[in-house]
Amino acid sequence: MDYLATNDIQDIVESDREHVWHHLIQHKPFETNEPRIIVEGKGMRVWDQKGKEHIDAVSGGVWTVNVGYGRERIANAVRDQLVKLNYFAQSAGSIPGAIFAEMLLDKMPGMKRVYYSNSGSEANEKVFKMVRQISHNKHGGNKSKILYRHRDYHGTTITTLSAGGQEQRNAQYGPYTPGFVEIPHCLEYRNQFDTAEDYGAACVKATEEVILREGPDTIGLICLEPITAGGGVITPPKGYWEGIQALCAKYEILLHIDEVVCGLGRTGTWFGYQHYGVKPDFVTMAKGVASGYAAISCTVTTEAVFDMFKDNASDPMSYFRDISTFGGCTAGPAAAIENMKIIEEENLLENCTKMGEYCLGLLNDLKSKHKVVGDVRGKGLFLGAELVKDRDTKEPVDEKLVQAVVGDCMANGVIIGATNRSVPGFNNTLCLSPALICTKDDLDKIVGAIDAALTRVFA
Repeated sequence: MDYLATNDIQDIVESDREHVWHHLIQHKPFETNEPRIIVEGKGMRVWDQKGKEHIDAVSGGVWTVNVGYGRERIANAVRDQLVKLNYFAQSAGSIPGAIFAEMLLDKMPGMKRVYYSNSGSEANEKVFKMVRQISHNKHGGNKSKILYRHRDYHGTTITTLSAGGQEQRNAQYGPYTPGFVEIPHCLEYRNQFDTAEDYGAACVKATEEVILREGPDTIGLICLEPITAGGGVITPPKGYWEGIQALCAKYEILLHIDEVVCGLGRTGTWFGYQHYGVKPDFVTMAKGVASGYAAISCTVTTEAVFDMFKDNASDPMSYFRDISTFGGCTAGPAAAIENMKIIEEENLLENCTKMGEYCLGLLNDLKSKHKVVGDVRGKGLFLGAELVKDRDTKEPVDEKLVQAVVGDCMANGVIIGATNRSVPGFNNTLCLSPALICTKDDLDKIVGAIDAALTRVFA
């Protein structure tokens, strides 16, 4: 049966219900209700098993499909590459791997080496392993601690959860990998330094206090998202990144920017850190690298980092003794090459910036209309609206009501997101991350659906 042609897929629905374990979903309701099957996508739209059309305002649910659905040139490039060579372990090179690495590094001045793997979690874990090996080989086992920020998220493995600042994502999965230390978040709307006149400086000072408490000679890395994603869409306050960079220089701490969400145009620049003049030692990326057309992630380093793994060729333990099986798949870089070309040829960075400003304006209009909208924030097409019971106290609304807004939008053909199993009591931010191809008409429909949902849910 041609399921895509007929859209008559009840047998598929039943097979899914019986056999598939979905992500981030409680399955008890599927005992009496159907799971949703997404059958087809084109541009900004997707269709489910009932043939219902939805505008996708979260790029595949998790900030991934940056260039939109149905890109035949990406699919064709992947198909052609698979026929020629589908896989060889990354212990050897490949043509698309070499081409994409050069294209990527051209967008990242100061960075020099690309290590391929399969997912954002894996890309981040590579950094942690590199830092631990540097600690062993260069610092006598010292400088092995890794700082991470409250509300940030870096992956789903036990060790990346150890660097995760979202208590609900971490809950019940311990004990965790030792040597990870939390620093405060930088969400000014939730200012934890009430007397601070300069919030950015206060966050940097609090970070330095953690460094001094732990001992600078024990800390090898600070790992941060450029803009916090699932922890509430948090843009950094003025002066924050300059201060973090200065701390890294002062205490000889390596800086790791996790661009898994922000990378490849999501914020209007190729990478989120490029808004702030940051010079990282490591940058990791996944999701938008190939817009979901193939699995790929990259751990990118400076040459100085890379050199530390080849300076003693006589020592069989001195190089990076790591492999990612599916880092050898050629489909990933083949898709990534076309994905990057599309972003360039269609001026999607410019569109992202313009449409992001337009959407932020629409969200501010919502804030003027609905008292339940306490704060709107973001950069490019990476935006959030935090919902509160009271603007003066900033008490969050019940997350069931937040999910009711998401559900109302879904029922009316618009897929939006919300912070989910993140920080207890603060799963109250609506999240938007439409494809970089979106138009004003798309955004009017998306925000219009949110407007109507807020009216119905909080009537």
